[in-house]
Amino acid sequence: MSTAAVVVLADEAATQHLGVRIATALDQKGWRIGLSGPLGAGKSTLARAILRGLGVSGAVPSPTYTLIEPYTTSLGEAYHVDLYRISRASELLALGLPELVADAALMLVEWPERDIAGVLDFDFILELDHVALARELQVRPRSKAGRRLCRAINWVGA
Repeated sequence: MSTAAVVVLADEAATQHLGVRIATALDQKGWRIGLSGPLGAGKSTLARAILRGLGVSGAVPSPTYTLIEPYTTSLGEAYHVDLYRISRASELLALGLPELVADAALMLVEWPERDIAGVLDFDFILELDHVALARELQVRPRSKAGRRLCRAINWVGA
């Protein structure tokens, strides 16, 4: 298994720039990206930047209360999912996540560790955390496609 690449994000602009780089490297449909980290670490900011990089304009709200926000992107249909309030596998399945995964060009999932039912098979997990006045991102590829994307973005160690 590959080791995690570590990227320091000095500010919100750096997070947004990284999101656009990720979007540019997404070269096929079917991506599943987990966004992990504590509250306020920048998960929604990074997801929003990826979606913007794929051509989404207009409001891109956090799915904290709606749980799932759909978007039409240059890659195809994308879903931004927040699993923070999910505590049982039955709740996860009631969201219809298995059906969405089958048709989605991109799944951006905050709180991937709450995938209690094991519905998602992530290509990589992006772990964000607060470090001093910046944020640190650890990239953990979990599939062949995820490792290929990490090489395309030039993440050393992934």
